[in-house]
Amino acid sequence: MTENARPPGTLLRLPPVLGLLLLAPVCAEYLYGYDDSTGDPRELLGGLFLFAPLYGGAAVLIREVARRTGRGWPAVLLLGAAFGVVQAGLVDLSLFNPSYRDIPYWEDMFSSSLLPAPGVNPNLALVFTAGHAVWSVTVPIAVVESLAPRTAARPWLGWFGLAVVAAGFAAAAVLVLRWSVETEGFVPSAGQAVGAAAAALALGAAAFLWRGPDRPDPRPAPPPWAVGGTVLAALGLPGAVAHLLRAVGLGEGPWRIADSSWFLIGWPGFAVNLAVLGGLAVLLARWSARAGWGPRHVLAAAGGALLANVFTAFLARPIGDVAAAAKYTHNTVALLGSLAVLALGFRRLRTARPPTPGS
Repeated sequence: MTENARPPGTLLRLPPVLGLLLLAPVCAEYLYGYDDSTGDPRELLGGLFLFAPLYGGAAVLIREVARRTGRGWPAVLLLGAAFGVVQAGLVDLSLFNPSYRDIPYWEDMFSSSLLPAPGVNPNLALVFTAGHAVWSVTVPIAVVESLAPRTAARPWLGWFGLAVVAAGFAAAAVLVLRWSVETEGFVPSAGQAVGAAAAALALGAAAFLWRGPDRPDPRPAPPPWAVGGTVLAALGLPGAVAHLLRAVGLGEGPWRIADSSWFLIGWPGFAVNLAVLGGLAVLLARWSARAGWGPRHVLAAAGGALLANVFTAFLARPIGDVAAAAKYTHNTVALLGSLAVLALGFRRLRTARPPTPGS
């Protein structure tokens, strides 16, 4: 094992591991404030006992695989997408369930662009997969690595630590699956389960087969603020505009959106979502190949995605009976906390010293 592939000392590796275990579920479940736990500190803290090993465990394992094999952010995104398929298709089963959790708007959202034969909504498949890839995995990894820049390129765990995290993830996934089957009374067909597993394996394989451009682009990379602003606008504006139009009674047609979602629904919505996510992926891939692209650009992109969800959340309506005061307090705390963590990350990157041997 090379020096760069060795985990750092305990004092350097445990804080970022714990930080990622906690930040991943916060980004995945809490920042947007879509659930009926919004604004309830006790429920939110209690949920971390399940969500930390589930989302945090997945993020830690994906990061460790990427760093141990020397792969970059495209691999992290693809592995995150594979996790998204597993989570939605094989764990909580939301990808195939036409009446998930008896959410009032779910049936309309599920049927709005449904392919009846496989029983899959390609729009939900896209946004569930991309949502987990971006907010459950890549954003928290980028943020935590910015807070620990000395060890950002190195693994944080040894084999025993990896085994513990993997066991925690597996246990949490089994608990969620059992809960889904017992409370929802829904089980996907064999074809749906096999299809989800095959898609996850294909995305995982793509992460290891991906090859970037043979030659870097000599043109200078755009400044970090431009990267972050572009990501924020691309991921935040469609949902924000749709929620505003919905509030004034103009929310039909291409701009249909459900109460607590960040994405457009229906076939026109699918076209918009695909164009936005695909176009943004291509643009970031090209920018990241340019001269001068570095950790501050990565954090800016992650920050733009983070704030897109946080800002849109102010316009969304949570599931269940959540008081307005609780909702907006939750949204405000999420916004201030996100800004504080991003500011600290940029400061850490600006003042970081090169790592010393063995650190």
